[in-house]
Amino acid sequence: MDLTFDAVYYEPQALEYPLGKAMREKYRTLPWVEITSHNRIPELSAAENKAFAQLKRHLVLGVRKTHQYTENHKVSDWLVPYTSSGCRAMCLYCYLVCNYNKCAYLRLFVNREQMMEKLLKKDRAAPVPQTFEIGSNSDLVLENAVTDNLPWTIERFAREGRGRLTFPTKFEMVGPLLPLEHGGKTIFRMSVNPAEIVWQVELGTSPLEARIRALNEMAAAGYPVGLLVAPVILMPDWRRQYGELMDALAGGLSQQVKRTGFVEVILMTYSFVQDAINTEAFPGAAPIFDRALMTGRGRGKYCYRGQARAEAEHFLQEQIREKLNMPILYLA
Repeated sequence: MDLTFDAVYYEPQALEYPLGKAMREKYRTLPWVEITSHNRIPELSAAENKAFAQLKRHLVLGVRKTHQYTENHKVSDWLVPYTSSGCRAMCLYCYLVCNYNKCAYLRLFVNREQMMEKLLKKDRAAPVPQTFEIGSNSDLVLENAVTDNLPWTIERFAREGRGRLTFPTKFEMVGPLLPLEHGGKTIFRMSVNPAEIVWQVELGTSPLEARIRALNEMAAAGYPVGLLVAPVILMPDWRRQYGELMDALAGGLSQQVKRTGFVEVILMTYSFVQDAINTEAFPGAAPIFDRALMTGRGRGKYCYRGQARAEAEHFLQEQIREKLNMPILYLA
């Protein structure tokens, strides 16, 4: 996996933290550009949409100042701002682009101790154990290949937390997580899509077969696991593609994953921001926006029309029941 960077943009305060100092040493040969705020880098925000892939090669270091939790009622109870936002990958549907536009590059927040203390305080104060989604703003397995934050996070929460952590990923680099003392308190979820969509649309992510292997390894290491079929993209031959995906999962997933895991299904939401960037940055990319199947959802977003969505949900429910026999936690 290519995780080289072209330059590091940093808030000076970030270098006062251990992780900031470690990044300074790790990337000492790169150009370092001082910035006032990780949220405001004028030379990057002024770049044209066609520079999207180039911007993804920049690394940004800052101190997270926003720690507001958002209620969630799916896998987790709370969405938690954690150690990174944005991502190095370039999935053409990435919802982070809706928030950060073309500046959806990887930002690392070095004050992990402060974030963990707030999380543990929230965990202790809850009347019943809670589940915290720490990977909603980034891919933490990818981030871990840069920072080594996940082992620290998982083992500390295993020692001091009552509830659970969870995060999804599209990456295979789980080796550092396998020997950890996790106490069953981290739910690992692997995002999957048909192999064709992975290499045509989920640019810079791990292949499907590698993701399946990583999920099996995490389950064998005792982690609670889930399978995230998302986002479902209704390409012209989507039934064939998702039928083949279910065949690959049926043949590749371990019995432990099938016996103990769960499935989430999420259909794609798209936006005019993503379409503008994709058109200019990836002019030859697979067309994933179908105006005949999608309708406005407000704030420049599009979702699948009722009939198309119903057909896809029915098909996927039947496929999962017949080929995987795993419980579907929700469809969204």
